[in-house]
Amino acid sequence: MSRHPSDDPARAALERLAATHGLDVKGGTLRRTSSRFCLGVEHGDYNGTELFGVGTDRFLWLAYKPNSTGRVRLVSGNFEQDGVVEFAPGSVPAPRAREVVDSWARFPCGVDWVLNKCGVETRRGMDVVVYGDIPGGGMSRSASLLINLTLAFYDANGVSLDRASVPDGMQIVDLTQRVENDYIGSPCGKLDMAMIYFAKAGMGTHYRPQNRSIEYVPLGPDAADFRILSLDTGTVRLGLEKSTYAVRARECVEAVDFLQRYAPLKQLGDVRERDQYEHLEPALRANAPHLADRFAYIFGAQERFPRMLAAWRRGDVAGVGEIFRRDGRELRDLYRISGPELETMCDIVRTVPGVYGERMLGGGDKGAAGALVAADAVDAVRQAVAAAYPRSRPDYAERSAVHALAVVDGIAELEPL
Repeated sequence: MSRHPSDDPARAALERLAATHGLDVKGGTLRRTSSRFCLGVEHGDYNGTELFGVGTDRFLWLAYKPNSTGRVRLVSGNFEQDGVVEFAPGSVPAPRAREVVDSWARFPCGVDWVLNKCGVETRRGMDVVVYGDIPGGGMSRSASLLINLTLAFYDANGVSLDRASVPDGMQIVDLTQRVENDYIGSPCGKLDMAMIYFAKAGMGTHYRPQNRSIEYVPLGPDAADFRILSLDTGTVRLGLEKSTYAVRARECVEAVDFLQRYAPLKQLGDVRERDQYEHLEPALRANAPHLADRFAYIFGAQERFPRMLAAWRRGDVAGVGEIFRRDGRELRDLYRISGPELETMCDIVRTVPGVYGERMLGGGDKGAAGALVAADAVDAVRQAVAAAYPRSRPDYAERSAVHALAVVDGIAELEPL
């Protein structure tokens, strides 16, 4: 059992939720799932690239216990205004139904719907309380929730799972992706789910989609002392399916459809050699310059990926940060997935000595940016953000924050409430 300083306030929040809403989770299971920090390739998952990232210690806690009511009853401390979400197992609204589309209920209902579609019959009722401190955009709050919910449904309905098995883990990744794709309507890939499910304390996680393999990559032993920072802008993205993310995913499909006239591609990430890229890119740019820009980002980020991985293995944090920053510029200028508050954060921290690299995180538009910084630069970053961000973004200043993150396990079972 892994303890974290944020566990105690989270436990208190969960106990209050259960008492306030009449749910019984005492003595049940308490599980904590992490956030994730992607080092590359952001937006590469639905384009077929390799992925690399770490689990980070902004968390989602979920306590649950089977009940005898035959109903699933859930409440979230982050969306308490939605009240108790309640449904009979195996009987939930259709995908993107009006009654769930604007509620966090779309996540538990989506898990129930997908499991039954995949032959996992859900029969058992349970009481569930949820609380999280993951920023609302950029660090995979929804993936953390879906993994935790899916494991709860598995457990409550007696479905066995080998947590040490990569194939079993990829089954959870696939199921949670289906919830996003088929029920919620978000065209995401596997990055968020894989980076959280397989995250290991102190290690980077390298996912190869071609053979669905996971490799743990230690940071080089001579690395300078550094910190990963989450730069929470105080803004909240409503969901990937309601953001620019969905537009970019469609554009990448359009780009592939055009390029298939010239090469047998399935995804933009299939183009890995520069001579092939230089053959294909001019035709796409002449037809659709904005799609050529999206292609340029994916190719460039994929081309930089082995250098980033090699720098991590060497312990060259400055080298990792330089590539992280370059990716950020191209996410802003070529992929156009960033947002004004995210770029304000990046502009501020870039001026601080000891900052190796910074960029927006996750789906884009809103939420959190991130940075890699020398350990002795953290206080200076906080001071710079505290001084400059309120002047540029006064509407969000009170909710903004700088969090120094540890690299942690993606999933931890805790002592019951």
